[in-house]
Amino acid sequence: MVPTVILHNAVSLDGRITNFPADLETYYALAARWNPDAILFGSETVLAAVRENPSLNVPPEHEEMFRPPAGSPDPRPLLVIADSRGQVRCWDAIRKWPYMRDVLALCSKSTPKEYLDYLAEQKIGTIIAGKDRIDMRAGMEALHAQHGVATVRVDSGGTLNSVMLATGLVTEISVLIHPFLAGGSPDPTVFDPKKAGIRDLQVPLTLKSHEVLKNGLIWARYTPVSPP
Repeated sequence: MVPTVILHNAVSLDGRITNFPADLETYYALAARWNPDAILFGSETVLAAVRENPSLNVPPEHEEMFRPPAGSPDPRPLLVIADSRGQVRCWDAIRKWPYMRDVLALCSKSTPKEYLDYLAEQKIGTIIAGKDRIDMRAGMEALHAQHGVATVRVDSGGTLNSVMLATGLVTEISVLIHPFLAGGSPDPTVFDPKKAGIRDLQVPLTLKSHEVLKNGLIWARYTPVSPP
């Protein structure tokens, strides 16, 4: 069995996911509605996050959102990082993030042994799925079977989003559209099959719902259309 998988991104009106002032309070408030058991990051996304904010500080007014209730099981999700090439070496910093209860690495059989040994030394839980690259379906099945994960929110860019869409695992695409023209480079973007090595991938969508929020934000939710 595979979990429910939701792609959730904040975007500018011209389709950028960087280079504009995203409303993170609204973005994460919406993300919490799915109550995900795991958040899936790509290695590039998590490394960019560490560079920009190593401790991922939470504003004081939001601290209560991420503090587990006393005496209760920790309700925060797992943080799962897809990293077949062994790029992420900042697990100490990641472990300090207040948003997650624990961390896992998702790798493949081609992941360097030196990196797998490093993960073991750091006591990072690891799932091996796939031969030459990560088999995302097998990885999601393992998350469900080994960790009881029923819902996964993907918090990443176009490469991992494209891989997840290509597997047919995605049940919903959520975009928080900002009234802002970011300009600059079009990369990174929400959907980048060329960079993911799936050049011809196209995905028709059905609009599930849309909602106009404060400050001109629009929350649009789509369902991928299954091929006939």
